[in-house]
Amino acid sequence: MPFGTFGAVQSKIAQIYQARGSSAFQRYLASVETAFEPWSSGGPAAATPLDLWRDASGYWLDFAQRSTLFWDTLRRRGNNWIEHEKAGKPPLLAFDWDMIADARTFERPVNYALVQIRPPAGIETDPSRRPFVIIDPRAGHGPGIGGFKQDSQVGVALKAGHPVYFVIFFPEPVPGQILADVSRAEAEFLRIVGERHPKTRKPVVVGNCQGGWASMLVGAIEPDLVGPLVINGAPMSYWAGNDGENPMRYAGGVLGGVWPALYASDLGAGTFDGAYLVENFEYLNPANTYFDKYYTLFSKIDTEPERFLEFERWWGGFFLMDRAEIKWIVENLFIGNNLAAGEAEWSEGRAFDLREIKSPIILFASLGDNITPPQQAFNWVADLYPTTEALKANGQVIIGLMHKSVGHLGIFVSGQVAKREHTQIVDLVEYLEHLPPGLYGMQIEEQKTKDGVRYDVVLTERRVEDLQILQKYGRKDEIPFEAVETVSETLASAYETFVRPVVAPAFTPAAAKVARTFNPQRVQRWALSDLNPFMGPIEGMAAMAKANRAKRDENGPMVAMERCLAATVSASWDLYRDLRDAAVEHAFFRLYGTASFGLGIVPKAEAAGTEEAASMREAPQVKEALARIEEGDPTRAMVRTALLVMKAGTGRRRLSAMKRARELVGKDVGLLDMPAEIARDIIREQSLIVDYEPEKALSALPKLLRTSADRGKLLELIGRLEGRIEANAAQRALVREIRNALSADVARKAKGGATAIALVVDPDRPAASGGKGRAGRSAGA
Repeated sequence: MPFGTFGAVQSKIAQIYQARGSSAFQRYLASVETAFEPWSSGGPAAATPLDLWRDASGYWLDFAQRSTLFWDTLRRRGNNWIEHEKAGKPPLLAFDWDMIADARTFERPVNYALVQIRPPAGIETDPSRRPFVIIDPRAGHGPGIGGFKQDSQVGVALKAGHPVYFVIFFPEPVPGQILADVSRAEAEFLRIVGERHPKTRKPVVVGNCQGGWASMLVGAIEPDLVGPLVINGAPMSYWAGNDGENPMRYAGGVLGGVWPALYASDLGAGTFDGAYLVENFEYLNPANTYFDKYYTLFSKIDTEPERFLEFERWWGGFFLMDRAEIKWIVENLFIGNNLAAGEAEWSEGRAFDLREIKSPIILFASLGDNITPPQQAFNWVADLYPTTEALKANGQVIIGLMHKSVGHLGIFVSGQVAKREHTQIVDLVEYLEHLPPGLYGMQIEEQKTKDGVRYDVVLTERRVEDLQILQKYGRKDEIPFEAVETVSETLASAYETFVRPVVAPAFTPAAAKVARTFNPQRVQRWALSDLNPFMGPIEGMAAMAKANRAKRDENGPMVAMERCLAATVSASWDLYRDLRDAAVEHAFFRLYGTASFGLGIVPKAEAAGTEEAASMREAPQVKEALARIEEGDPTRAMVRTALLVMKAGTGRRRLSAMKRARELVGKDVGLLDMPAEIARDIIREQSLIVDYEPEKALSALPKLLRTSADRGKLLELIGRLEGRIEANAAQRALVREIRNALSADVARKAKGGATAIALVVDPDRPAASGGKGRAGRSAGA
């Protein structure tokens, strides 16, 4: 967006608003036209008046039965909700589990616990394999979404033979608990898991949505406890997004900052009701909230109720937060965006620094997610690491996986996503710690075979600078959000000074509990249950309807008319949503755009992005690595050789190729027998050497192999890989050059040199290319 002058900005805002309004009406008209298309093209019609009568009579009988079964399903939903509340809202996991540690008993207690999942019948886990620890979101709902079905994150990890642990939480917080206490408790859980599996590598930590950034916090304060991090649909860069696509990013501004959360907490006698967060999610899609999900239930009443009831059990389980927790979250994340800036404090003077995380990170997002858009999932990388060189110098491996269409909840609960994306993630995890530092894009290729579908993962090197294409206007549209932070601080201070002293004493815990009971999210459930005497006859009527079910003609004109009207109603709700979101966005930029210009605010992202790639050569990590360019051992020589060959390639790495390489030479390289931290340091050091001094790295390679036996072993490994691993012309030329250089040395120094060479060199192989080989590779890389 051209933010050159204030007038130009205001003009651009008005143009965007008008364009969005016009687009909304065009989408509405297109949807209505599509809905009426069967009728405009002649439409379904009965052949005779008698056929029309039969269709209508059958339709209305079916309609009456469907209506009865529909209301009975809502009655059952209400009863399920009441039973779940009475049971204490236990985790909705599709697996049995055993309690391992209850953080309510810790020195700094919190309402969290660690459980171990029991493998279902027919599945065995291997205690020698690295464990998985899954952290579910605590964002209004209860725990269980990561193991909601057999085909889930829990299910795919169990099928792969991994022990699986799950972090659950209880409905009510321990009074006074704060986010730092939660992070410490989760770190203790990881320490316990590590002690239970001392012979395995560090546990894989899987974080969903809010559990994603919670996992990152643990990784930042206790980096030595975590293995690879898998972050699914987690917002990390909260101001990011695109106009017309991500309305939730404006919520903090239009509500005036953090004070509404503080007010809601005071109405709850110091606790924040998670039902408010659920209302925020439902606000995003009113068509689904008020019509689509109920019409889907009605139209598929013979098959849909069980799926509907299963999901509603989780969706209707509302959990509470402590006032201090929600205040920290809103102030530091949604309003302040402090996490990516390294300014979110977990104790006085100590902030979470995500650069402290040394474990590989997989970021999984979706273009169809309007709660956590890809910009919010990925932009924090560019905030922390302004250049690719900065990311590599820190030794970080980050992998981005993008789904094209699935919605926010589908990332966690979709069985298809579990079978495809999460299964491949589990497969890839064991290879992440041996990747050279950098940013990678992850793609899943599928090939149909006679036995089904076979998948392969492709990792492609990317540049951090490329992340800018995710967001319009070069992220300058984030400037007004800094004004929101200033306004929020002012209003929160006023609330704490003048309003809270009056409100807080008026609401006791008993009064807050009554108020929560009459929250609309809860009323719609218990009011349509057996607690309501008017729902009494529904159960018997539903049984009668099932016993005498008379289904309608799905291809008849009455059903066609119903579907047409339903599509029109849904399109009308979508039109309302689009116009509402456009108005909110317009008001946001009008208000805070003006404020940001008045305050002379410069965006944090722009202020942070001053580090140039050239200066990274002087970074301590780089200088230290380059100083040891001629030092090393056979393992470092093998790693350097592999990195040089990779650098000459296309930047693409296939998981199938990594598996073959590990099978052929993995045990001989030595990395697999090392602690992950030592192996990671070796790979990082050699990666920096190859990136900054590829020519010297190659020429110094023989110095890392002090004996003829060491050189012969490397040559033998190269020979074992050749022809079995895909390579391009530049890589093959480089391998020949390395072979000839090392073979000549072996022949010169080893007794019976000709025999030694014969063991590792194919006599029919073409000689190395001339001196232009290296220059060509450097240009290609």
